[in-house]
Parts: sequence; structure tokens; C-alpha cells
Amino acid sequence: MILAVTVGVLVAGGTYLLLARSMVRAVFGIGLLSHAANFVLLAAGVPAWRAEPLTDTSDPALMGDPLPMAFVLTAIVITLAVTVVMLTFAVLGHNDDTLRIPETGETHA
Repeated sequence: MILAVTVGVLVAGGTYLLLARSMVRAVFGIGLLSHAANFVLLAAGVPAWRAEPLTDTSDPALMGDPLPMAFVLTAIVITLAVTVVMLTFAVLGHNDDTLRIPETGETHA
């Protein structure tokens, strides 16, 4: 129940930040949404009563599935790369919302 509430709060906060006008807030919103997706993946594949995967100390029928852990690790790396690229775009385009129209020398007839 606590995990479901945590995922709900992360999705709600991520959606709120993603819909904001600021690029930095949108990046933080994507980060929150990715954390929520990672929690969902971990909850789906690694129940608390399962044994550690890929060890010889427990029965294979009782082991947890290592595939969701690999998905989460991959998702963390991809999220880090996307965050770096989007923060770079936020820094490069920080003055895109200017209201002054550049002077081009053209006359309007």
C-alpha cells in the first residue's frame, strides 16, 4: 500500500512539474516520472519474500526474477542521460522567452 501511494505521489508531482512552463521543472518532472516507473518495475518483479537471484544457496523456484532489476538499472542509466541532455537544452535556451523582436533592418510596407 505504501509503495502504491509513493508511486501515485511521484506520478502526480512529475505530471505537475512536466506541465510547467519552465524547462528545468519539466526536467525534474521527467525525473520523478522515471523514479515512479522504476518503483513499479521493482514492485512487479521483486517481492519481499523471494530469495536472492543468481546464487546457489536457495531453491530456484523461490528466487526473485533478476530481469526487472536489469530493466531498472537500464532505466536509471537512460534517465541520467536524458536528464543531462535536457538540462543542457535548458541552459542553452534560457533566453528563448524574450519578448523583444530582434532588429533586422527590414521595413514593413
